[in-house]
Amino acid sequence: MKLRIATAALMIAAFSLPAFAADEFYVVQDVKTKKCTVVDKKPMDTSMTVVSPSGTIYKSRTEAESGMKTVKVCSSN
Repeated sequence: MKLRIATAALMIAAFSLPAFAADEFYVVQDVKTKKCTVVDKKPMDTSMTVVSPSGTIYKSRTEAESGMKTVKVCSSN
């Protein structure tokens, strides 16, 4: 019985942790299309470039979307 409870607790924790980890949002620009988007992971490849001022990391998606409106290269598209 204890093993089942422990297993259930671990499963719940494993499914809920990614929801709490997504507290970093970036404004990025696609190198080819020059289109700006908001992503929840810092881009590791060269197809996307972080264009937020001074590499700002936003705490929410809505904050990043409003910050994207102030980025010069994103507002010109």
